Amino acid sequence: MPLKSALQYLRDEVAPQASEIDQSSEALRLALTGLCEGGWMALRRPVAYGGPELPEADFRRFQLEVARVSGTLAFLQTQHQSAVSMISKGSNEALMARVLPRTHNGETLIAIAFSQLRRPGPPVLRATPVPGGFQIDGHIPWITGFTFFDQMLVGATLPDGRALFALTPFARGAGMQLSEPMRLAAMEPAQTVTAEVTGLLIPDTDVVSTRDSDWAQRNDLINVTLQAFFALGNCQASLDVLAAVAERRRAEFLDSSLVSFLREWERCLEQVSAPPESIEDRIRIRAWAIELMGRLAHAAVVVSSGAANSVTHPAQRIYREALVFTVSAQTHPIMEATLARLVRD
Repeated sequence: MPLKSALQYLRDEVAPQASEIDQSSEALRLALTGLCEGGWMALRRPVAYGGPELPEADFRRFQLEVARVSGTLAFLQTQHQSAVSMISKGSNEALMARVLPRTHNGETLIAIAFSQLRRPGPPVLRATPVPGGFQIDGHIPWITGFTFFDQMLVGATLPDGRALFALTPFARGAGMQLSEPMRLAAMEPAQTVTAEVTGLLIPDTDVVSTRDSDWAQRNDLINVTLQAFFALGNCQASLDVLAAVAERRRAEFLDSSLVSFLREWERCLEQVSAPPESIEDRIRIRAWAIELMGRLAHAAVVVSSGAANSVTHPAQRIYREALVFTVSAQTHPIMEATLARLVRD
């Protein structure tokens, strides 16, 4: 089974290297290569293009477990998994047949570059129809995976307000000026860059799909709780730290704290796994997962004492990873709901 073997790889090969992966792009590259060699980089790919089209529950379990062992690897691989899913739901069948069969094993790895579609105001990345395709101009504020991925799935705004999604090389070249990798507090080895785009030509053959002008907003509403699986994986990493300290120190307050946190994590996971229909309730659950993650990451620091200040300590890494999972795919309603949980009058 793909899930069973993938989880075994995460436990046996990735977890012992989590500190190195957190600090080194080369260590992260080795971990990603292992996912490619196992054929686990396109887990939602349709059977028609090679499968395994993992059921939703199994795929979310995989995402949770990756975040548990290495937030940096989780953040990097999910870019490609998301791109594969979007291409699979696109309208360009010839592109699907050309690209999807090569997405599971590292032959083709794809970044995503469409967070700018969430931004209010005038478009920062524009797509203009030209003979045979489109011309892309503007700014891409966030692309993760430079030197890891060879393609990117870019989202730009058409003159009528619709969103265009297309594949283009993820490399410096004609029409694409990439920044140096950003200095980041967490997940820096994943090499996130910005791009200035001028006159980048996209042929019709590389267009994945066009979507309505409100695509980003509707997609965020549909997927509002899915990012919570990364938060809950981070929670599990903190619970692992608490459990190890409780086993070593044998103090009743450590055991009771661990039990309390574990019960809350189980309740939160139950709601995230079967979210209600109400968008307001989904946002509330996402905020709960974020707040629980923050408390648990802090608890991991607390029980680790001064050692947690070491950059190589698991609690330090988990605490920084929680920062990223707090703001990933954040919208104003999620920000508001999270602050509502954090504020104490």
